Amino acid sequence: MGKRFDSGARTGVVIVGAGPAGLVLGNLLLDRGIDCVILERRGREAVEGRARAGFLAAHSVRLLTQHGLADGLLAKGHTHRTCLFRSEQGEFTLDYGELGRGEVHMVYPQQELVRDLLAEYLRRDGEIRFDTEVEEISEGGRVRMSDGTDVTGRYVAGCDGHRGVARATMTAHGTRTARWDHGVSWLAVLVEAPPSMEAVGYALHERGFAGHMARTATVTRYYLQCPRGTDPADWNEDRVWTELATRLRVDEFGRLKDGPVLEKAVVDLRSDVLDTLGEGRLWLAGDAAGLISPSAAKGANLAVLQAERLAQALASALKHTDESGLARYTADCLPRVWRAHEFSHWMSGLLHGPSAEDTVDAHARYGRALQYARLDSLRTSRAHQDFFAENYTGI
Repeated sequence: MGKRFDSGARTGVVIVGAGPAGLVLGNLLLDRGIDCVILERRGREAVEGRARAGFLAAHSVRLLTQHGLADGLLAKGHTHRTCLFRSEQGEFTLDYGELGRGEVHMVYPQQELVRDLLAEYLRRDGEIRFDTEVEEISEGGRVRMSDGTDVTGRYVAGCDGHRGVARATMTAHGTRTARWDHGVSWLAVLVEAPPSMEAVGYALHERGFAGHMARTATVTRYYLQCPRGTDPADWNEDRVWTELATRLRVDEFGRLKDGPVLEKAVVDLRSDVLDTLGEGRLWLAGDAAGLISPSAAKGANLAVLQAERLAQALASALKHTDESGLARYTADCLPRVWRAHEFSHWMSGLLHGPSAEDTVDAHARYGRALQYARLDSLRTSRAHQDFFAENYTGI
């Protein structure tokens, strides 16, 4: 797909992974006249069809627009500025677009963004090789594939996720990882049904968290907190809709617009960050550099931010033999990464309380009371609301 390369070829940057980080980076490098090739272990259909998050921060939208990568999201996406919270204490809505920095989200399904980025990368005559498993990345920038072929880059950009070979290469050379398990799992459900509410919905319930996130006019994402180790096959459609109705309190706030379930998967909420995001010839972006829990929809936005910074640094190194940007890359990125993680961690604490069966335990009662105190502070304090808005939309 795109131009083909022979085994043993050399290029400016070998990008491992065709997710948002890799595709944004590839487009930005081509925009700067840097040769690159993307290696992706999955097929094109799988890359373009994987449903993930859909909230883009203002910074991401500005960057994509600036580089001619936002035609699809500007034409088909829609802005979002409100979220609501439901609990046994009632419901309240925050117009976060009027709070903090006054920024809003752009809602655009990630698979649509990936399709756009890939189409633009190919239109710019970028090289990509699907169904290609990378086995090894050497210190000299040589990338060896499972089919025995190899390609060498003056630099390698690891954008292949937290289980990919790029991260494994970094950690094998001594890079440390800071890690946190939130102890929470979600059943992520994609349904063919219009959104049931104008806002993003967060429901606190003794049976566990439930979430409602619009994706398109006809598709909605729901989340249900579930026990660790849950098998999605144990949740049929009747069980999904019954539990959503209970936790989202439809008897009090109105019924949900239901429809067929398109996809079910269990997500374990875990977070980690590498101490160093690269060295020598290998540099990381996206989930390869750090995995963030989905509780605040920061993953794709961190990937875009890191791809922007890495593209600038690689272009300076390749065009001007100036590696100062690469030397600063970790220091430039990590403060914003950790700020996103801090808010995501806070959000997880707000949404997930002790389980219902633990309410007889004094420790659990204390935790539940703290959860509702956080929610009440968000409902009543303008300072708290401004803090929430700035961090909810910022990156």
